[in-house]
Amino acid sequence: MEARVTCIPASAPNDISGLRAAIENGRVSAAHIVAILGKTEGNGCVNDFTRGYATDTFKAFLGGLTGQDAGDIERRTAFVMSGGTEGGLSPHWIVFEIHPDRTPPRPDRKALAIGTATTRPFAPHEIGRMPQVNETAHAVREAMAHAGIDHVDDVHYVQVKCPLLTKSRIARAVGDGHTVATTSTLDSMGYSRGASALGVAVALGEIGEDTVHDGVVCRDYGLYSSRASTSAGVELMENQVVVMGNSPHWSGDLLASHDVMADAIDAAALLRALAKVDIHATCPLPPEPARRVVTLLTKAEASRSGQIRNARHTMLDDSDIASSRHARALVGGVMAGALGRTALFVSGGAEHQGPDGGGPLSIIVRRGD
Repeated sequence: MEARVTCIPASAPNDISGLRAAIENGRVSAAHIVAILGKTEGNGCVNDFTRGYATDTFKAFLGGLTGQDAGDIERRTAFVMSGGTEGGLSPHWIVFEIHPDRTPPRPDRKALAIGTATTRPFAPHEIGRMPQVNETAHAVREAMAHAGIDHVDDVHYVQVKCPLLTKSRIARAVGDGHTVATTSTLDSMGYSRGASALGVAVALGEIGEDTVHDGVVCRDYGLYSSRASTSAGVELMENQVVVMGNSPHWSGDLLASHDVMADAIDAAALLRALAKVDIHATCPLPPEPARRVVTLLTKAEASRSGQIRNARHTMLDDSDIASSRHARALVGGVMAGALGRTALFVSGGAEHQGPDGGGPLSIIVRRGD
């Protein structure tokens, strides 16, 4: 198989004009789309309905093109919408396709591989707890198998879209005699992201299964994944998982790589990730290596210490704006300056995703040969 990745700017959460044009001119095949990741311009919090709006728009559009109903589209395509384009971040879509090989795979050379899987829907009382951890781990392994990625070391990015708790969902759980991980709808986003990230860490062997239980979720931040990116939304109750890595069973000119930002201003993480695929550059990237970067995906989180390299930050002291929004703007600015573009998939809320204040960074690049 061959993976293809196309980045398309968005003028609004329902703007499918770029995708329509790409399909009409043959750059993208609707029948081969397996995932669409998007950065939408909402607030990224509980009441960010731009995510669901975008997802429904794409489902209707692709259904009209392919003749499939919404259920078929959902089973075939993962929609992962991440809200929040604070600062200079640009709303955009990243379209992933899987095509039959144009050229046979070379056993001595790996290429980008993509696999998807979906968990069962979660009951509200399961969100942020071990059922979500375990089901996510199972889905990651399933997606790896679908992608033909044989070794966990070849996984470079795992995107999870996960649910959150609303007041009505909490009331339903309590009415059925259950407790919930938290009664704060905003905090529930962190619990869901955190449990999902721990599931990725378990699946990739980054932490042992015996180290995870309900009590460590959003408490023991020494447990984390270096390749998970999880995003919570109100528009679903299951976890949608997209695994990206490299495999000798795939062909094409794309490769994935990753590193971990030690803190919010660690632009050198991009250079380290590039070096792993033999692209050696300096910041800001010169034009040639910058052109080879197809997309950049990273996490953003305000450090709980209240400091960045021994200097105080105020992201956690703002009662008006969620710290995740500040962090997205900060990390987006750092990476935009390094890469020379603003259409970056910077996702806020990095619970159990990289070290405190830092986060996983993944790139997809085009080969130079």
